[in-house]
Amino acid sequence: MSPQPTHCSVFEALRTRGSVRAFLPTPVPRETVEAILQAASRAPSGANIQPWKVRVVAGQARARLCERLMRAHDQEEPGHQDGYQYYPAEWFEPYLSRRRATGFSLYALLGIERGDHQRMKAQLGRNYQFFDAPVGLIFTLDRRHGMSAWIDLGAFLQSIMLAARGFGLDTCPQQAFARFHRLIREEMDLPGDDIVVCGMALGHADPDAPENHLRTERAPVEAFARFHWE
Repeated sequence: MSPQPTHCSVFEALRTRGSVRAFLPTPVPRETVEAILQAASRAPSGANIQPWKVRVVAGQARARLCERLMRAHDQEEPGHQDGYQYYPAEWFEPYLSRRRATGFSLYALLGIERGDHQRMKAQLGRNYQFFDAPVGLIFTLDRRHGMSAWIDLGAFLQSIMLAARGFGLDTCPQQAFARFHRLIREEMDLPGDDIVVCGMALGHADPDAPENHLRTERAPVEAFARFHWE
């Protein structure tokens, strides 16, 4: 029998979801991961094409992938996006200020001072260990899809993160994995048309880790919505 979520309503899941950057080693059963993915598969997609693909790594498979990626990161092996640009070529407001505020707040919690490039690099490298989460997910799309598939994948990712909260678990979506898409393709034997879009850490948050105390601000509704209500 598939495990059932017991922890929170959808509104509580939305309120408590956050990007966790330090996890406990507590194992997550495969059956729980499968239940989360099954629930998330109800995410909408254009014409119900369900374009998302996910590779789940745990145990030795996770360890091998992390070891290879950390070696590439430490040795500064070249990496680049796989046919798409995630961030804008030049930042503009208000998004530049929001990005900076998040980075400054995280580094302050970790005691990383501006200009400490060694510790900044080490913190970036934590991505490639899934922040010590016992389960890692790698998401791909077939490059032959149009923009609709990227929108659909976003809905799928959010559904996973909310479903995880229902099981008392936490997540961190991680675009950093796209940097080493070639290495991931080799390690996981991905089809040639698959693009590595992002990864995600899944597990139990470490409540004592200072970086997990970061709560980013959200703009009020009036900042991003206009009501044409007649």
